[in-house]
Parts: sequence; C-alpha cells; structure tokens
Amino acid sequence: MVSHDTIRTAVGVLGNMSSIMLALSPLPTFYSIWKKRSVEQFSPVPYVATVLTCMMWVLYGLPFVHPHSILIITTCSSSLVIELFYVLLFLLYSQGRKRLEVLIMLLASIVIVGVVALLVITLAHTHERRSMIVGILASFVGIMMYAAPLSVMKMVVQTKSVEYMPLSLSVATFINCVCWTAYALIPFDLYIIIPNGVGVILATAQLLLYAMYYKSTQRQIEAWRRKEEMAMAEVVVMRDDGLKVGMTTV
Repeated sequence: MVSHDTIRTAVGVLGNMSSIMLALSPLPTFYSIWKKRSVEQFSPVPYVATVLTCMMWVLYGLPFVHPHSILIITTCSSSLVIELFYVLLFLLYSQGRKRLEVLIMLLASIVIVGVVALLVITLAHTHERRSMIVGILASFVGIMMYAAPLSVMKMVVQTKSVEYMPLSLSVATFINCVCWTAYALIPFDLYIIIPNGVGVILATAQLLLYAMYYKSTQRQIEAWRRKEEMAMAEVVVMRDDGLKVGMTTV
C-alpha cells in the first residue's frame, strides 16, 4: 500500500509544477508590456503581493521554522525569482508616481519579511511556535495575494471587458491552488489549506467572469480596431487632399 508520505511527495511535486506554471503564466502579458514599453492599465499589486507571499513561504519552509519542507522552499524560491523579474519590468516601464508606488511596495515587502524573520528567531524558541507564527502570517499574506486581483475583477464588471485580466493567470491560479489544497490534506496543514482554499474560490470567480464577458470584450476590441482603421484612413485622405492643393497652387 502506498504510504501517506509518498502520496504527499507526489502531490507536492505536482504543486511545484503548477506553481512554476502559475509564475510563468503572465509571460504573454509582460511580453506585451516590453513590446509596447508601457504597463498600460495592468496592475502591479498582484505581482508585488506574490513576491511578499513567496518570501513568507520560503521563511516558513526553512529548517529552523518548519523542518522537512523542502518542496515548499523549492517552489516558492523559484516563483520568487520569476515574480521579482515581473516587478522589475513594472519599475522599468511605469511612469512617475506609479513607479514610486511599485518601489515602495517592493521595499516594504522585503522589510516586513526581514522583521518577521528576526522576531521569530529571537523570540520563538521551538519549531511549533515558529511554524505557528510564520504560518499564520503566511496564510494571511497568501489570502491577500489571491485577493489582489479583486480590483481587476471590479474593473472587469464595470467595463464588461476582460482585456486586463489574463485568462492564463486565472487558469494557472486555479490549478495551483487545487494542487496545494490537496497537498495540505495529507496530512492536514491548516496554514497551507486556508489561503489556497480561498485561492480556489477567487480563481473560480475570475474564470466565471471571463466566461461572462469574453464576447463583450471581443466586440469592444473589434470596435476599437475599426475606429483606429477609420482614423488612419482619414489621415491618409487629408494628406492626399493636401498634396492636391499644393499641386494646384504650383
């Protein structure tokens, strides 16, 4: 019979794979940002929140906090590197106040994790207590991370457009949260199951919004393209008229 440890390890490996998939899912979005040299209406909050969450879970998985959590460390450290790259792109292609806000959020996240690590090492002297403190904080931050797209979801409802809510990110979030929720059940780990359970609910809500507003988004994009083509056509006509007037004058 397969042991619980073997099942947990297998599910943890799936969780690692889904976490990397989640971290890589915004690549098309950031390729677009890089190509246009602008972040447009994309929000940096989900990515900075993910950086904070990854740092907190890396701290949770360290041997002096929660021993035998190598799978948590590997997945969260890998995701952390990728998410930091995204945040750096936001810093590069944001303008003025928005760039400053991203920088402040990033520095605040680093300071928060540093302070938590220092306090846990100096004030908590058992693995159980350290795991409890960091686990509660990591769960809270994890819920914040999955709740970060709520502002984007609000914009989707207001504009009836999912243009700035990437489908790949929503799907990857759903799969990742399902995997880690299953991992937290073998054996039961409250600190992992709470944020990921919330993540499943919110990701499901995003997928439902995408299904509701996908057609209206396509209509808006098509209308915008037609308007742009008409504007370009008018510019061409005006140039042609100007040339004719010039030739007549000569």
